[in-house]
Amino acid sequence: MLKEQNKKILTRGLGAKSGLLAFYIEHAPPLPPYQDCQQVLPLALGEVAHIGAQCGNGWRKIFNVFAKTLAAGAFLDHQITNYERWQDYRDNQLLQSTSQEALLFSPPDLAANRYQWHIIAGRTYAKKLLRDHVFTNNLVWLDSEFAVDYERRLIVSPFLDYRQLSNIKINKLVNIIKQASGSNND
Repeated sequence: MLKEQNKKILTRGLGAKSGLLAFYIEHAPPLPPYQDCQQVLPLALGEVAHIGAQCGNGWRKIFNVFAKTLAAGAFLDHQITNYERWQDYRDNQLLQSTSQEALLFSPPDLAANRYQWHIIAGRTYAKKLLRDHVFTNNLVWLDSEFAVDYERRLIVSPFLDYRQLSNIKINKLVNIIKQASGSNND
């Protein structure tokens, strides 16, 4: 078993400083205000579209799949239920100061416990974090793409891309969270 490092993790990314859900990805958008951020920065209205326009289709996919995951998991008592469509939530609320989610470009700080659910997007990134001894390996691999540490509410899922985290896999991720939460609602 790996030992967790005692050094403090600098949590940096986009969205709420605490909340229901944080997705962790390895790289920030390749624009100066995001690559150089040293904290969790809430986005302003229209900034999701700006990042997508400046950084390309890959970033649009990340935001789309993030919003679709929130919509599929509306059982989490997330304010996305105030919107008729996930697209409306993405365009008007995703990763803003009053949201309940974050997209983080730093390793999970499980000791700080700022989010109810920690989701590492991508098996390769998760294995890198394990190799670098960022956290202990209490993950139970459910299959080749999903793993969960039930005690820490940490999940490894496919990356936020349509081909990797398809609608079927989004539903699987949501069901993992539901089961770990003790919810039987579909």
